[in-house]
Amino acid sequence: MFSAIKTLHQGVDVCINNAGLAHNEPLLSGRTEGWRNMIDVNVLALAICTREAYQSMKERNVDDGHIININSMGGHRMVPSADEHFYCATKYAVTAMTEGLRQELREAKTHIRATSISPGIVETEFAFRHHNSDPERAAAVYESIKCLKAEDIASAVTYVLSAPAHVQIGDVQMRPVEQVS
Repeated sequence: MFSAIKTLHQGVDVCINNAGLAHNEPLLSGRTEGWRNMIDVNVLALAICTREAYQSMKERNVDDGHIININSMGGHRMVPSADEHFYCATKYAVTAMTEGLRQELREAKTHIRATSISPGIVETEFAFRHHNSDPERAAAVYESIKCLKAEDIASAVTYVLSAPAHVQIGDVQMRPVEQVS
């Protein structure tokens, strides 16, 4: 992917890591395969894309780039549902990695910024994939409250990118007004 970006666009100035998934895999009874898939997508892929984006910026002397991790409120609090605990653990990792990245970028003496945007419930296909064996349960997630929309997350990205060059926005936590946890 990064090779194609280099060929088509010369490189990356802004990287928005937006992949994420959850499986119903509790800590006491979850399948290793489900856990591994969540780690591969939510943690490892994000780390690889971050590294490659930074290398692209460094090779081209881009000193004002930005790496934005679309995280989750699950990276800041644990919900009382066993099905979500391992997922939340991967999102806590994203929270830690974003701060670690910010520190490493400072040590590298760059002005590249790192931000985590942590939404609550967003009306996407996420719940349908998460509850793939129970589409009624998935639909109920979105019908129970007025959810965030993808456009709300895009607005947060625009806000972060438009901050003055000397402003580091570390984390944007956002959720629907009606969301309890």
